[in-house]
Amino acid sequence: MSFTDLGLSAPIQKAIAEKGYDTPSPIQAQAIPAVLEGRDVMAAAQTGTGKTAGFTLPILELLSKGDKVRANQARTLIITPTRELAAQIAENVEMYGKHLDLKSTVVFGGVKINPQMQRLRQGVDILVATPGRLLDLYNQNAVRFNQLEVLVLDEADRMLDMGFLRDIKKILSLLPKKRQTLLFSATFSPDIRELAKGIVNNPVEISISPKTTTAESVEQLIYSVDKNQKAPLLTHLIKTNDWQQVIVFMKTKHGANKLTKQLDAAGIKAAAIHGNKSQGARTKALAQFKEGNISVLVATDIAARGIDIDQLPQVVNFELPNVPEDYVHRIGRTGRAGSTGHAVSLVCADEIDLLNDIEHVIQTHLPREVVAGFEPVHALPESRKLRPLKAKRPKKAKVEHKDGQRSGDNARGHKPPSKNKRHTGNSTSSNPYGNSEGNNSSRRRIKPAANK
Repeated sequence: MSFTDLGLSAPIQKAIAEKGYDTPSPIQAQAIPAVLEGRDVMAAAQTGTGKTAGFTLPILELLSKGDKVRANQARTLIITPTRELAAQIAENVEMYGKHLDLKSTVVFGGVKINPQMQRLRQGVDILVATPGRLLDLYNQNAVRFNQLEVLVLDEADRMLDMGFLRDIKKILSLLPKKRQTLLFSATFSPDIRELAKGIVNNPVEISISPKTTTAESVEQLIYSVDKNQKAPLLTHLIKTNDWQQVIVFMKTKHGANKLTKQLDAAGIKAAAIHGNKSQGARTKALAQFKEGNISVLVATDIAARGIDIDQLPQVVNFELPNVPEDYVHRIGRTGRAGSTGHAVSLVCADEIDLLNDIEHVIQTHLPREVVAGFEPVHALPESRKLRPLKAKRPKKAKVEHKDGQRSGDNARGHKPPSKNKRHTGNSTSSNPYGNSEGNNSSRRRIKPAANK
């Protein structure tokens, strides 16, 4: 199958050909026809399989045949969890739609809002946005959704992990009920499926690979090392293997900054990218990395979402993630679009439980090596025996107080007043709080000072 078989118009096929693509990936081959038919879609595919083009291309095709967009309106809304991913999708929209008479823009926080409001005045066919900034713009009447035709939730699992559920529900309440909805993600947890029940209508379900598998094109390796020797070992590996382009994953922003300074001190050009960095600094660091001006990009998990670099050869887990599924996302930065990649993890004895969780999720034991001169004093214990994966039950949705504050029952710990030692008074109809203010006799009266 080629892109010419998918029903895409000549301008879009021209843009695809200029990019050098001729054969669609499995996710594209299944998703594009479904979207063109107007169906709702739930698609799960690993990072790097081309899922962004899987919804971008058919959306461009649909919009090219529709009505002109009106002022402050958006015909398609694509919601993503991070600024980097939003910017990456916007680049894809611009690249594939450059021969079409369509307008698009991207909005996210961390930058001034006025230029974004100005771009929205004429209306846009495709709006790529992060949840928080989108709501800010809506509240300032900068964008409306009367013309909305398509909604895309990309990396929906990460949006839930980052606590965007309330924002997503708020956004959904603002959109027309009659629309086409697409959920694209690297993984689909039971929580996502529960959320999707109220969003998509009789969707086409596409699953390219199990949610917990790692790409076969990525060679994985564990280096056993003591915690205090990780930075020296990383420096040794970069110099010995002449790694020219490598992403290093950290758990914390502070850790990313510290490691960047250590690498710089060792003569290795590096930059950190995380949530505390301004959007300008993050964009600059990513551009320098892509252009080869710096060799190492030190990133936290959230900031790394959306980083899409052709033929990135190397990924390093300086620290193992607390969430085992994040390991899959991390190493998915390399070995993309059919190219081969390498992912190494520097693991100390304290991280054996995290390693066990990862190996359980990916259902394989990772090979281990020890580098001469960096033999660990505290040996990494053997991995536990693999157990079959069990399906997880979706979490029960939390009932939130309408005004965002704790209710009286929550404040008392759901105990009746007579059973709660901290609740010292008795509630009555005249004094529902049961505090001393309900008893006038116990109040301390202050006489007004006499005029002098």
